[in-house]
Amino acid sequence: MKLTPLLPIAFIALLGSCVSSPPPAPKDTSQETKPAATAPASTNSASKDRAIALVQGGGSSGSTAPAGAAPAGTAARPAASPAETVDMPPPAPGVMTPEEEAFLNNYLARLQYMVYYDEAAGIDAKSAKVAVNQANRYLIEKLGLSVVDFDQIEKNKKDQQTAYQAETGGSIDLIQYLAQKYNADVYVELSFSSTSSASGGKFYASAQGSMKIFDTSTAQLLGSVAFQSPQVMSTSSTESAIGNAVAASVWSAMPKMTDQTKVLVKNSMSRGIRYEILIQNTPDSRQMNNLRRALARVVREVEQVSYSPSETRMALYTFKSRDKLEDAMYDAADRAGLLDIYLVYSRGKAFTFNSGL
Repeated sequence: MKLTPLLPIAFIALLGSCVSSPPPAPKDTSQETKPAATAPASTNSASKDRAIALVQGGGSSGSTAPAGAAPAGTAARPAASPAETVDMPPPAPGVMTPEEEAFLNNYLARLQYMVYYDEAAGIDAKSAKVAVNQANRYLIEKLGLSVVDFDQIEKNKKDQQTAYQAETGGSIDLIQYLAQKYNADVYVELSFSSTSSASGGKFYASAQGSMKIFDTSTAQLLGSVAFQSPQVMSTSSTESAIGNAVAASVWSAMPKMTDQTKVLVKNSMSRGIRYEILIQNTPDSRQMNNLRRALARVVREVEQVSYSPSETRMALYTFKSRDKLEDAMYDAADRAGLLDIYLVYSRGKAFTFNSGL
């Protein structure tokens, strides 16, 4: 009896059973051991993890990085700080940075004064010159400052009339205009009177008055200092006695005036130095608005005083020097699309630009 024909039939039956009932998935023999917390629960999740690793730049080893980790072969990047993505807010009003404090202290130590007299007070010209020269002498000898000489002011009152009318149209006082031209931070106006007498060939006089302190940019009265001299004597003339009394009273009042000026100016500068900006030829109001917003990023405060297609006026408050402010204007103008803006002239803390449009 032959059994050979049964062998093919048995082999075919065995093969059919293998096809109809697939074997279990082979056990993962990867050399990497996955942490229990990140091990895949099924073959499908393992495939997904390997696909994510490949998309993120991982290798083909089948390992998956823990959630939140950087892809394999790349350095982890720190999260962006708020300062990198959000503009830092300006300091609160009245709160200054250390840099602003240093700028303000240096500014107050180098305040520039222009001293003149009240022309409406009916003061004798010789006495007025004595008073102004004595005040200037104190500023030079005690504070080491440069001053504007009395005779220089008198000369420029005549020479600058045409320019004064052309630039201001008489909108500000001539003395304020000259103070701006000389880059004075404050101008001081002297007003006084004197009394005199004579006895036994000797001449006696006393003087009393006030020093008014004005902000050069705005002509705002910052404060006033009263002064009075004791009776002084001269053996030569009444005029000499009056001159001595005026000089003595002004000299004695100068320390109080300069100290008070520093306090008053500091109190008035909580927002920074005030600069006046005039921009000529401004037909596009939206572009001026862009400029204002660009300036607000580099100065303490911006006020748009007025707008018309012919000109725009702004007031800027900042703890910057005049040169730094001019640089800031050009930078802001570039960001606002005013690439051809240029400076027409500057006077003290007042700047006039042309938009170049």
